[in-house]
Amino acid sequence: MSEQEPDEGTELVCEQGTGTLCVFGRQLKRFRVRAGIERPDFGAATGYSASTIASFEQGRRVPPLRFIDRADELLDAGGVLQEMKEEVEKAQFPAFFRGAVKLEAGAVALHVYANQAMPGLLQTEEYARAVFAMRRPLLDDGIIEQRVTARLARQEIFSRRPMPTISFVVEETVLRRPIGGLVVMRGQLEQALLRARHRNVVLQVMPTDRHEHAALAGPFTLLETREGRRIAYVEVLKESRLLVDRRAVRETEECYGILRAQALTPRESMAFIEKLLGET
Repeated sequence: MSEQEPDEGTELVCEQGTGTLCVFGRQLKRFRVRAGIERPDFGAATGYSASTIASFEQGRRVPPLRFIDRADELLDAGGVLQEMKEEVEKAQFPAFFRGAVKLEAGAVALHVYANQAMPGLLQTEEYARAVFAMRRPLLDDGIIEQRVTARLARQEIFSRRPMPTISFVVEETVLRRPIGGLVVMRGQLEQALLRARHRNVVLQVMPTDRHEHAALAGPFTLLETREGRRIAYVEVLKESRLLVDRRAVRETEECYGILRAQALTPRESMAFIEKLLGET
């Protein structure tokens, strides 16, 4: 991303899972050609270079939502491009995560257990970039930036009104693992403390020396929708599942309830993280 072309979107390969971008790009080009506008002129009118417009049209970049609004207006698309905004926005995320993201954005309650890395909703930009950079197989630089932007956008949930209820149980090992280096980890611990001071957020630490642990099966997220539906989300590598069967969800809820009882209290957890900061 250059200084002359802010927020251009990020590189993607037009393949299965990003087909929405390809369809949007074809529609964008069709309306531009119909209007008789060359790419350089269209780019100048919207604030982007001709090469960036080409990337949008070829489905290789995720266009910002404000660009879609401006393009629909300039090309007299009659709302056709704007109608695709929601699907284009979802294309920022890996295909296996899109269903969970949609539920997360509208959840009235959200509870997360993390045992490998800090939960995405708590991550700083630098920590998130380090997490994506160490993925194997390696991600392209453009994909990394796209994923970082999308992860940070999810954190708008903290300023949403009405406020959702949010809680986290994070393993001590996660807080001690210096992903990205000591400076990045220090910033990450500081952000976790700031988020935990929100009235609707509870953060608890699960100490490594506990003799009992209710969640040895791995990380998960519990969600409750505005309609009262309760859903569990579990993910391993690139495979994920949304559990809607009441028995399966209840078992996960029970697991989380016991886990919270086994973890440090919220006050003890804040003190623990503050102590770690003093050691970092």
